[in-house]
Amino acid sequence: MDKPKEEKIYPLGYEPQEIPESLDDDVRNNLLNFILKSGPSEVVDTDLFAVMAKRRSTRKFSDKPVETTKIDKIIAAADTAPTAGNYQGFEIFYVKSPEKKKLLVEACNKQPYVNAPVVLVFCKNPSRVKFDFPDYVLKKFAIQDATLAAGYSQLAAQALGLSSIWIGMFDEQKVMDVIGTDLVPSSVLCIGYPEQTKFPKPRRNLKDLVHVTW
Repeated sequence: MDKPKEEKIYPLGYEPQEIPESLDDDVRNNLLNFILKSGPSEVVDTDLFAVMAKRRSTRKFSDKPVETTKIDKIIAAADTAPTAGNYQGFEIFYVKSPEKKKLLVEACNKQPYVNAPVVLVFCKNPSRVKFDFPDYVLKKFAIQDATLAAGYSQLAAQALGLSSIWIGMFDEQKVMDVIGTDLVPSSVLCIGYPEQTKFPKPRRNLKDLVHVTW
């Protein structure tokens, strides 16, 4: 089969650094698996539990640019997250424009770290969720999908030697205006190399976390 036209595979302005020489009919999975398995790319941690333990929110990023291969893996990791009915009720806006990043700072309660090397806005798209349920249920599924995808991206970033911060305080309409969409954002994920390594903070006692129901 001839290779599909690239504009049907890659969004305008973003193409993975490494792509397979040929793409079969199952374009999404073929490309996803290729990106996740491709290299070379520095992987600091392959132990999932170590990655979870080390992840910290970073508010100061270095000016070091993030390699495209790492960005590819972070986005691909989001696409592996579970979604309701596998309908994938979310979309990602990869903000490259320095001007739009500055506008996002204003839209995100003037949090300066939104102007990070990599900024991903995760948006809900309930129209993709094709269940025969009321709208409020489809919207709930979409926010769950978008949230899980952002969480997977955070873990991928940590595994690749990067750090991130999850932004939940923002003016939804202002963010939508900046990125040019009618899809409602659920989170803004800012990623880059941290200026310094942060140590673990205390967490609540296990008895306050887990409640056993018989």
